[in-house]
Amino acid sequence: MELKNNSVVADDTLPMQKERYRNFPMVPRVVFGKGCFDQLGSILMVKRINSEAPFIFLVDDVFEGQALVERIPAICNDQIIFISADEEPKTNQVDALVEKIKTDFQEAPSGIVGIGGGTVMDLSKAVAIMMNNEGSAAKYQGWDLVNKPSVYHVGIPTISGTGAEVSRTTVLLGPEKKLGINSDFTTFDQVVLDPDLTKGVSKDQWFYTGMDCFIHCVESLNGTYLNAFSQSYGEKAFQLCKEVFLDGLSEDDARDKLMMASWHGGMSIAYSQVGVAHAMSYGLSYLLGVKHGIGNCLVFQHLEEFYPEDVILFRIMQEKHGIHLPKGVCANLSDDEFDTMITVAMGMEPLWENALGKEWRKTITPAKLKSIYEKI
Repeated sequence: MELKNNSVVADDTLPMQKERYRNFPMVPRVVFGKGCFDQLGSILMVKRINSEAPFIFLVDDVFEGQALVERIPAICNDQIIFISADEEPKTNQVDALVEKIKTDFQEAPSGIVGIGGGTVMDLSKAVAIMMNNEGSAAKYQGWDLVNKPSVYHVGIPTISGTGAEVSRTTVLLGPEKKLGINSDFTTFDQVVLDPDLTKGVSKDQWFYTGMDCFIHCVESLNGTYLNAFSQSYGEKAFQLCKEVFLDGLSEDDARDKLMMASWHGGMSIAYSQVGVAHAMSYGLSYLLGVKHGIGNCLVFQHLEEFYPEDVILFRIMQEKHGIHLPKGVCANLSDDEFDTMITVAMGMEPLWENALGKEWRKTITPAKLKSIYEKI
């Protein structure tokens, strides 16, 4: 592509870096509605390569022995693998799952189906990528490092807020960093949004993942990367979050709207970025294993300098729902441990640039970040 007289002209001989705008992928197929999980069998049937090429279902182990497992349309030699969501997803966990699948089956799988929260969504996307790409998942942590398309993969969230069902990244803890595999091949091929699957989520977890969505919107809408595309999705998700957490909706309406807020919140950062809270929460997750949603909340409560009105709104929501965040999380850390968190956080350059612009290092220093971490 090239620009002539402010018009975009196609030219296949020009290198890709001549393109003015990123041509981001989106989820091509999505079904939404109460009970739509039961359509999964017919959705997968047409994607089966043959009877020997299984679908691999990665399922949050909270559902082990529960009725939902009986509804999974596993046939032939399909395999259900239960996944613990107690810890953040790791690159070595992805590698182990890929090795297991390749060892257990002679045929490559027809696809990967993730059923669970953000952890399972991210693992499913990463496993789908690594089925067709060589080496460790850690090799692909970063932006646009994946060379080959993933296998067909489906995301079915059972909790709302993370936006993992729609995003082009899969955030993983690696041996050296916490960073996503951010690529055009990460996005799910199919998403099933059934609000009924979010019944039974604990109140605290509901709040933390809901606030992950809220913070996505805040950071997108206040970022230097903001554009009409991001703004349209971010504003809708922001409004839905306020309805869910402030307006006293019925449980059914709240489930529906938070699931849509999660979708729109994820879309709001597809063409922009997140910001300060996410960058700093990566440091907490990497060093202390703090889960993503609560990590964002722990940081965001102290970010009045960057998002003053939204921090006030966050505290109102927190008080309304009786949520008490842990205290003293960083109280006994050594200087070396603070340095590790700070190094991880400051390595998230696109996030800082979105939050504060290209001169972000004039504001964000190791001392500044340590002073915030010390409050947590």
